[in-house]
Amino acid sequence: MSPTVITGLLAVGVAILLAVVFAVSRRSRSGRTPRTKDRQALVAAANRALAQNPKDANALSVLADVYYTDQEWEKAARTYALLTGLVATNSDLDEHLINVRHGLSSVQINDLENAYKSLTLARQGHEDEFEINFNLGQIEVRRRNYERAVGLLRAAYDKRPDHAGTARYLGQAYYRIKRPKEAISLLRRVAEAQPDDKESIFMLGQAYYEAGQSDQAIRVFTHLRADPAFGPKSALMAGSLHLKARNYDAAEMDFKIGLKHPGIPPEVLLELKYRLAATHSRRQNIEEALRELEEIARINPQYKDVSAQLAHTRELAGNRHLQVFLIAPTSEFIGLCRRIVTNYFARSNVKITDISSNRNEYVDILAEVSTAKWEDTVLFRFVRSNSAVGELVLRDLYSRTKEVHAGRGLCICAGNFSEGATAFVEARLIDLIDKEELDKLLKRV
Repeated sequence: MSPTVITGLLAVGVAILLAVVFAVSRRSRSGRTPRTKDRQALVAAANRALAQNPKDANALSVLADVYYTDQEWEKAARTYALLTGLVATNSDLDEHLINVRHGLSSVQINDLENAYKSLTLARQGHEDEFEINFNLGQIEVRRRNYERAVGLLRAAYDKRPDHAGTARYLGQAYYRIKRPKEAISLLRRVAEAQPDDKESIFMLGQAYYEAGQSDQAIRVFTHLRADPAFGPKSALMAGSLHLKARNYDAAEMDFKIGLKHPGIPPEVLLELKYRLAATHSRRQNIEEALRELEEIARINPQYKDVSAQLAHTRELAGNRHLQVFLIAPTSEFIGLCRRIVTNYFARSNVKITDISSNRNEYVDILAEVSTAKWEDTVLFRFVRSNSAVGELVLRDLYSRTKEVHAGRGLCICAGNFSEGATAFVEARLIDLIDKEELDKLLKRV
């Protein structure tokens, strides 16, 4: 028998064997898992066929199916990629299955570009298929295309509302597009089912914060303060919320816990120190505030307004009256303001008739003043600010003087006044007392 005939018979034999194993492989995809010997036979036969023809579609299909079943994702992705190039010329190939499996295998090896291409093709005519929508959705989340992600993941969620991965990515996408209420319901489920998913739990806290549910946000961030990855940011968020609520003891504890973590990102480290300094200032712990601000300036002198804060805090450290004016409890502040009122006009008799405060922003004191030359009702407004006081504050003061029938008004602050504020009082009986004049008043009390 000639060599040509022998080669031809071998090729026919391989083709017949491959057809058999391909049929076995197709049956395995329908639910049966091939035994180890079956797998070895499939792979051996497929490799023999590919040695004869590297583009043998049946052989590639057998190998791809085996690799996919065994979760050998790199080999599966590579083999299905070869098959995607053959579907246009081979009608026997299942184009949809090949694209789906190539896409899913590529997701597993983080080849998102090829995964996206194949899954997008597979979705045509199969828009309600769960695996396609879920995986395309999570790819869009990773790409930060959150609007697209929501559409895809919503379709997946409608199909399988119990799927934890869908709830996770959909909740995160909702948060990213500023829909915190929808995010909360999903991320809360994820947190309950997967307590180790700290990323989703942290995002749940952020969603609570964005939704205005500060108490729930504080609980979440407090829970995460000790976490190595999310602890510094969580401590910063918890402390900031406590600081805003004027719970200074809790805020100080939060910031200090955050600062105990090793390897804190520089921007988080600086903000923790900056807000801890603000907390110390609010508690009148000026030396501690100064220490934190000096440390920030050493690390990054250009951080926020730290240079101005340093100068201001150093001034506070040497000026007890200014401390009281700006950061002492309201009762002490009012006491200081009363002394300023009674000493403001030289050789006068002053009778304070009313004191009112607007939260911790300013105090109004109404007084009847009499001197040897004149008598009048005067409204004093003390603004607890070392920055520029704007026109709106002066307009409100002017309206208030009319209500109480005061003949004149004074606005006193530890900063200065905007151009609009200065222009507003030019034709009105309101005097502006800025930081320089306040310093003189404080020396007299």
